[in-house]
Amino acid sequence: MASSAEKVAERLEQREDVQFALEQTSGADEEAALPRTQATRRDRTWIAAWGTILAALAAAYLCLSMRWLPVPAPALEVSLRVMRGIAIVVAILAAERVASLLLITRLRDPVSRYNLHRVADLVAVLAAAFVGASILFRNWYAAIVSLGVISLILGFALQTPITSLLAWVYILIRRPYRVGDRIRIDEATGDVIDVSYLDTTLWEFGGEYLSTDHPSGRLIKFPNSTVLTTPVFNYSWPLFPYIWNEVKFHIAYDSDLEWVAQVMKEVAEEQVGDQMERRISTYRQLLAKTPVDHLEVREKPAVFFRVSENTWLEVILRYLVDPKQAGRVKNRLIEELLRRLKEEPERAKFPKSNLR
Repeated sequence: MASSAEKVAERLEQREDVQFALEQTSGADEEAALPRTQATRRDRTWIAAWGTILAALAAAYLCLSMRWLPVPAPALEVSLRVMRGIAIVVAILAAERVASLLLITRLRDPVSRYNLHRVADLVAVLAAAFVGASILFRNWYAAIVSLGVISLILGFALQTPITSLLAWVYILIRRPYRVGDRIRIDEATGDVIDVSYLDTTLWEFGGEYLSTDHPSGRLIKFPNSTVLTTPVFNYSWPLFPYIWNEVKFHIAYDSDLEWVAQVMKEVAEEQVGDQMERRISTYRQLLAKTPVDHLEVREKPAVFFRVSENTWLEVILRYLVDPKQAGRVKNRLIEELLRRLKEEPERAKFPKSNLR
């Protein structure tokens, strides 16, 4: 019993370490990635905390305004102004939590919840910063002018971060990718695990040390501004999150090509046939709205033969698959194809050192 308890404790500790590491990748609040139940519980806690602070501020403001406390007149005016500003800031933060509790956490789409949390945080911070600046000045005009001057100076000094912030807005609106999508941008390929205000984090798959679509274990960070100047290849388009994939290998010219093609089609239909047929109906509906001839898209796995540069014939099996399942599906297909084709070596003749 003690050993099993120690194992459970070790797993929990490892999970916490992983969660902490992921939180450090963005520098943003981790609440955007919380499940709805946890997010709701945390929102209620924060609302209660902000409500308590507002009540305390109201009581202190009442005591000062009624002159129940012996405070000099100059200090009294400054104290009241500061307390009003703090109360407005707390009210803004409390309103953000209320909006999160009543609206954002009720959304079923985790990606939408994630993005809206980020937008709400940014709006709340900007509003709180404006109120803080207004406390330092006696009128709104001076506060607006001061913020304008500061923004102008920062605009020249921080052009790249500001461009990345604008690109973050572009990502939210145009959605070239979302959290959870598998993408390729420039030389980076992986699953999007975080889109912060200034940069995007990918969990790399493949990479220079792997020849398969397995996660490499490395994180890739790039500034959001990259999306404005570099093509983005998204393998997880919400309307059709699938890709075409192929299995290729060589056979001899004197093989029974008709039999090889038939066996390969049968194996592929057993593995991906039903799912592919449903996906192709959606694919054709999408293509029908474009100039592409959707009738050329086959609803079942297809086999093609190509003349290779060497003395062998290249046989290609093409099928539709979920990009995140592509590696596993290809492995299953290769194992089953080789097993079935090797049952009759006289009809399917393979090279001994050129199989791929």
